[in-house]
Amino acid sequence: MKCNNCVDMSAWLVASDIDGTLNSKLRRLPKVNFDAITRFVTECSGHFTLASGRSVSSLKTHYDALPAMKGTPVVVLNGAGLYDYENSRMLHFSALSEKTTDVVCDAAKRFKSIGVVVYTKDIIYGCGPAIFSKYLIFADKSGGKHYRSIEDIPRGDWGKVVFSGVPSEINRLKKYLLSLEDADATFMSSSIASFEVLAKNTNKGAAVLKLADILGIEHSHTCAIGDYFNDEAMLKTVGISAACGQAPKKLKESVDYVACHCNNGAVADFLGYIEKTVSKK
Repeated sequence: MKCNNCVDMSAWLVASDIDGTLNSKLRRLPKVNFDAITRFVTECSGHFTLASGRSVSSLKTHYDALPAMKGTPVVVLNGAGLYDYENSRMLHFSALSEKTTDVVCDAAKRFKSIGVVVYTKDIIYGCGPAIFSKYLIFADKSGGKHYRSIEDIPRGDWGKVVFSGVPSEINRLKKYLLSLEDADATFMSSSIASFEVLAKNTNKGAAVLKLADILGIEHSHTCAIGDYFNDEAMLKTVGISAACGQAPKKLKESVDYVACHCNNGAVADFLGYIEKTVSKK
């Protein structure tokens, strides 16, 4: 039921990153965010979704924690997938080309001190130092396996590959991969200790726009909030963008609105800003 003080947000879609954005630094959902999202969806008729680098199995817990958004597909694997939990199906998936897969395998063999995690549609696999990869596979609970060599990992449907290691080694790997100028790939930093490889033109922003098309929402009526550079493409793509208060300075300088720190309810802050902005139009 729509309340008297609500702005009609039925023509708007808001996407939020999870770790360090929707959730606090302790990976807990602030009540102020839960309440604001519930109000935005149930009372203001807005559309809210999650846009994460997480896999389908890993993201489900966060999806289930927000019953108000039930039925709305989510962005997984940093845009490689668009998943519908209600019907248990992938609506869109971008897999690495054979060329990029070969590049990834070569890099893994060159940089043996770096862990590798391969995300497919349903399962994640890993290889390399267990300290960087084995825990992620165990925590994901998708039935994945840790292999001795990347060549042992089953090929096909590689949606995202994450290299993890000490920052100095990740920087060396990053320079190497970028020097190859692989036109089939998208490269992005997800932290100082990780570097990701996705298919060409694959990012959260492109996936959010695909979801907007499915929902019949104009691209100018899309909004997003994030906290790191793997959110940058999404924030540049949507109509209204925001960064959390603790985000890197460069990211905050590129958005429409800087919300409060994620620990204090950055998503709730952003939703309030959107409603005020829309009400003035």
